[in-house]
Amino acid sequence: MSNFKDKSFKERLSDSAAKKQELLQRFKTAPKLDEAELARRKAEAEATEAARLVRLAEKKATQAAEDHRQQIEQAEAAAEAEERKVRDREDRKAEQSRLEEERKSARDARYAARKARKKGT
Repeated sequence: MSNFKDKSFKERLSDSAAKKQELLQRFKTAPKLDEAELARRKAEAEATEAARLVRLAEKKATQAAEDHRQQIEQAEAAAEAEERKVRDREDRKAEQSRLEEERKSARDARYAARKARKKGT
């Protein structure tokens, strides 16, 4: 088994400084972008942003149209429910009137039968 010896603090510090210096040199020697390339990248970024804004506007318009359609459907459903309530109320009133007329007719028939019995006696 080999001996593993930890590096001292000074060695680690110098290694770190060397790596930083190497990274700095690599950054300094990197090719610089020319004006045409910068302009092309900027135009590309602006076009991408404009396309994103168009998609966002389309999405908002679609959502607004969908919300409007749902509101119309809800209003139609509410109107239909109200119409159904009115129709049911009218049907109940008509049924009550019919039952009342039947009861009145039955009562009148009983009254007439009683009168006829009294008259016959």
